[in-house]
Amino acid sequence: MQPTIQKIELGKLAGIKNTLPFHNPFESIEYLKAMEDSQSASEQSGWIPEHLGKIESGQLVGLLPLYKKFNSYGEFIFDHQWANALQQAGRNYYPKLLTAVPFTPCEGDRILGNTDTNKIELIDACIDKLKTEQIESWHVLFPNNAGKKILKQKELIERFNYRFVWRNNKYATFTDFLSIFTSRQRATIRKERQSIEKIGITFRCKKADEVTLEDWDIFYPFYQQTYLERGQSPYLKRDFFYQINTSNQKLKPVIFFAYQDDMPIAASLCFEGRNTLYGRHWGALTKVKNLHFECCYYQGIDYCINNNIKFFDPGVQGEHKIRRGFQPQIDSSFHYFLHSDLSTAVKNFCDSEKRQIETYIEACKTYTPFNKDYRIE
Repeated sequence: MQPTIQKIELGKLAGIKNTLPFHNPFESIEYLKAMEDSQSASEQSGWIPEHLGKIESGQLVGLLPLYKKFNSYGEFIFDHQWANALQQAGRNYYPKLLTAVPFTPCEGDRILGNTDTNKIELIDACIDKLKTEQIESWHVLFPNNAGKKILKQKELIERFNYRFVWRNNKYATFTDFLSIFTSRQRATIRKERQSIEKIGITFRCKKADEVTLEDWDIFYPFYQQTYLERGQSPYLKRDFFYQINTSNQKLKPVIFFAYQDDMPIAASLCFEGRNTLYGRHWGALTKVKNLHFECCYYQGIDYCINNNIKFFDPGVQGEHKIRRGFQPQIDSSFHYFLHSDLSTAVKNFCDSEKRQIETYIEACKTYTPFNKDYRIE
């Protein structure tokens, strides 16, 4: 490992000036540290912090968020086939190294540095760590275009996936946005929204400077319910939300609370980035038709229009988003393998999968319910 790169403990950065570029809330020290301090991302939950970084003259100039993992839970990229194949060959797929934001499938730089040189040093240091510890693989999930550019220089294998993203074409109002739809789908969306209004459900938006600990206490049972309905424990502990509340001005949470008879019945949580609203979590304690669409999609679209936010990323996958104005977009992950046999097999797999994803994206475009002038090219 290069001597300029060292293991970084987020809890020991007090007194170190953070000079890293800040593009979205999830790659901030505050967000990642809240994950660890709340024990949401911990050895017990399968996320062992192994962050690498570079400190020069008391300044943090490079950071590679890195976790050692013994499973693939909470990643939203599925590699179980690879794990099974390696196990059948008599080798251990786990532990693996992972660069991602725990439980957060949103795009970001991933390799954080002030210069490309710093970023390359971090990548090389991680590969050296892989070799030294004889770990089979390293995975980088959901990098943005800047992250992809750096990773491609080091010839990691790119695996393609997709998400659905709303784009703000300088709409003046939600009605203005609806004008791009076919008349039939425009009527459908209006009917969905009206069905919520007719039963007296109203919404209150809490922005970063308005969110309190009490709001997190109201929100958490909704969030918890989503997982309990699936027979799972919530990924994030209540204390995580308390932790981020101390950095609301930087992390910019936005909570949409749904009320009926002045009682909160549901909520969705977003975070506001530089030009993107990120939808993250939602839940409801009562079943109401179309409430999910209103709380998770239409309230967010309204917010983006009113605040001139360019994109709304409500989370990965979900073809039902197409009918509500979200457009398919390619995203990807990157993978490095210590041995050429697994690397070659995965490369072939990813090349084949890429063709399937491209076919799927084209099929999605034909399903988009926009007027001819607004069709996706």
